[in-house]
Amino acid sequence: MSEDIPTPTDDLDVRRKRAAYRANYRGTKEMDWLMGKFAEARLSRMDDTELSDFERLLVLPDPDLHTWILDPSIVGDSELAPLIRAIHNFHGLSAKGLA
Repeated sequence: MSEDIPTPTDDLDVRRKRAAYRANYRGTKEMDWLMGKFAEARLSRMDDTELSDFERLLVLPDPDLHTWILDPSIVGDSELAPLIRAIHNFHGLSAKGLA
């Protein structure tokens, strides 16, 4: 009977699975790859706060997010700037994304 009670870990696992799906099926191949590869490598280690930030990033429009990942300086001191820089660095992009 206690097996039916969801735990915070279960909720986190469900959120990670949803985030992984959303990261891999963005709508454009470029964003599917950029977000999907990052999610594949990092989601399992994200805590609740990091996952919440990633989920916020996933609802942003592809053109904006793509531009920000290629040039993280555009987002300035936004709350999501560290995550955007992490994605940028994960993919080994140059300072302006022109590599």
